[in-house]
Amino acid sequence: MDATRTRGASTETHTALYRQLAGEIEARFLAPLDALLDGAALPDGAEPLTALRRRLDADAQMWAAQILGPDPALARSAAARVLAVVQPFDPDPSWWRTPFGRAVVRLIGHPGRASVSRSVAGAMLGITRQGVQDLVNRGKLARHPDGGVSVASIRDRAAR
Repeated sequence: MDATRTRGASTETHTALYRQLAGEIEARFLAPLDALLDGAALPDGAEPLTALRRRLDADAQMWAAQILGPDPALARSAAARVLAVVQPFDPDPSWWRTPFGRAVVRLIGHPGRASVSRSVAGAMLGITRQGVQDLVNRGKLARHPDGGVSVASIRDRAAR
């Protein structure tokens, strides 16, 4: 992500990304742990997950800032670390339109894949499969030699 894109990242974008990251980690890890512990308080009356939730809140703010920030290597690293933990991959196509999904497209593309189908490419770019076909025909997206659409070309287009 270049500096001009970073300056364009609004507070609204940061807040939406932060809320998604915090919400996904809460749902995937803390809520199940809380259920397993049956919401029991510690002998001193403290709730065992309170400190973790405070830490998650602060870290999710930091991760969102890093992902939207001016350092492309740090942005990719932060996105990859969070993605590896919260999102088992192959997401529902609608996930690509979430704040984190849009950031992943720009920074990483589709993790572990060099090509995707036209329908997945469309989900990643927020356009129809026919729109993807039109971009491929006009040379705006690259066909992958093994079939489908090149993830690198999708990432490049999303980053513009």
